Amino acid sequence: MTASLSVPPVPARPILIRSLGDALAAARAAESAGTGLTLMAPPAGGALWLLGVLERVRKSHPGLASTGLLDCGDRAGEAQGALAAGVPALLFTGHPQAADRLAAIAAARGAVLLTRCPPLLDLAAEGRGSDRAERLEALCRDWLARAEG
Repeated sequence: MTASLSVPPVPARPILIRSLGDALAAARAAESAGTGLTLMAPPAGGALWLLGVLERVRKSHPGLASTGLLDCGDRAGEAQGALAAGVPALLFTGHPQAADRLAAIAAARGAVLLTRCPPLLDLAAEGRGSDRAERLEALCRDWLARAEG
């Protein structure tokens, strides 16, 4: 019997967040929609920030399947550091040879490396206001309920 590598699933329907408030609104929406959640950190977010947000989301919503996706752009060193820190999924848009090496490292760690950005919901345009959390939650719920990007 030969052992087969288990390839982790590609993160589905990511939501680009820029704050813990964004992440918690997305988590409430995913929980009410009965779906899993992929939170995507922008390039400036960093691995430790994303992992900290995921930890807070998991404490607030322990029954919710949630994962993180970090946009590393073309920065191979950042991607390698994120994998070492335990980020479960990365977006890397740099040189294909570097992507191949990073994909091997990701696979060895049980992580996913994407080389193209999947369709995502970007919450940045929602501005401010007393009803922002409710608007974000409704946007996320609609996004998560769609069948395709």
